[in-house]
Amino acid sequence: MISTVSQMVDRAKTRGTQKIAVVCAHDEDVLRSLRGAVQEKIVKPILIGKTKEIERILKENSLELDPEIIECDDEARSAETAVRMVSEKKAQMLMKGLLPTSTILKATLNKEWGLRSSGLLSHIALFKPEHLDRFIILTDAAINITPDLMQKKVMIENAVAACRKLNVDKPKVALLAAVEAVNPSMQATIDAAVLSKMNERGQIKNCIIDGPLAMDNAVSVAAAKHKGIVSPVAGMADILVAPNIDVGNAIYKTLAFLSECQYAGVVVGAKAPIVLTSRADTPDSKFNSIVLASALAVN
Repeated sequence: MISTVSQMVDRAKTRGTQKIAVVCAHDEDVLRSLRGAVQEKIVKPILIGKTKEIERILKENSLELDPEIIECDDEARSAETAVRMVSEKKAQMLMKGLLPTSTILKATLNKEWGLRSSGLLSHIALFKPEHLDRFIILTDAAINITPDLMQKKVMIENAVAACRKLNVDKPKVALLAAVEAVNPSMQATIDAAVLSKMNERGQIKNCIIDGPLAMDNAVSVAAAKHKGIVSPVAGMADILVAPNIDVGNAIYKTLAFLSECQYAGVVVGAKAPIVLTSRADTPDSKFNSIVLASALAVN
């Protein structure tokens, strides 16, 4: 099991240098975030965007990325160019630069040349709390606003697939809600109960699911014991499934900004991972996100 960022870096390095297509790469934060991954020979950047701006940023910041640069001053065409490169296996992953998230996702889902798979795109955020001996994956903090039952099923499957690539063969999945009892007035508890039963019946494979579970009972053995919750998942969750984007985003921002967690985030469910970083993310988290994408990418 991969349980530290350094182990994740080692895993990415064993896969060899992979190409990352950066959409609208004329962004200082994005270009800076690539430096560590290039130095570790994890990625080789293909920078798509305004060539003069890219070259100016590289020179002013002494960034030796040895990139391939493709001139493109239009956001939609830049996204199409990058997505086509990944679709044609000229690159193994995407990274968002200076453009709206909706533009890169629209290109990713293009029916003719995009990276659409049979499922649903979802965001996974990987956290490594200091006091835990494992990563925790949170989904979804960025894309799916109010996922229904079947969308949650696919979100779980996407997160489980990512866990398995990180050598967690049978991850424990906690379906979050405010309470542990099923309450007809609280849709999150009903969905959790149904998804747990679907897992029990073999409709969701390669994981152990339980819910509804409140956050404390999902991650704390002591809290679960105190409340008398008997469950193979309680206190030991590898994956946390938020009932909606508000909850997911709040947990993400709380862990990122009020704790000492190392963290990373990528979009999964397409034919290649997509690195979506925020300007507010730390340089370390951006590096971690690139490493995570590399570990999840298909060679």
